[in-house]
Amino acid sequence: MAQEVSEYLNQNPRVAAWVETLRCEGETDKHWRHRREFLLRNAGDLVPATPEEAADAESGTRSRQLQQLVSFSMAWANHVFLGCRYPQKVMDKILSMAEGIKVTDAPIHTTRDELVAKKG
Repeated sequence: MAQEVSEYLNQNPRVAAWVETLRCEGETDKHWRHRREFLLRNAGDLVPATPEEAADAESGTRSRQLQQLVSFSMAWANHVFLGCRYPQKVMDKILSMAEGIKVTDAPIHTTRDELVAKKG
């Protein structure tokens, strides 16, 4: 899938430039590669079609939807790479949004509940 994302971005430089603006400063390449795929899969009509639309993206409903998408992408990446947990409603949402994204090199995390269950 990473190859498909790269090809898509090569064919759509405006989208590539837009999605790069969403990358966090300290984000590793591995973390970003997967979060970028999450963003692109779920961006839909949030991707600006023109430079003017990109400038207008800061206002209104579109801005709130974009902020929510970025938040969901960060929550998903934090869950996958850092083992963070969120309320069940959020977990259900981010996992459904990430359906089909293959992360083969993610760390395996053990929760406190799993550790306690093993001791019991």
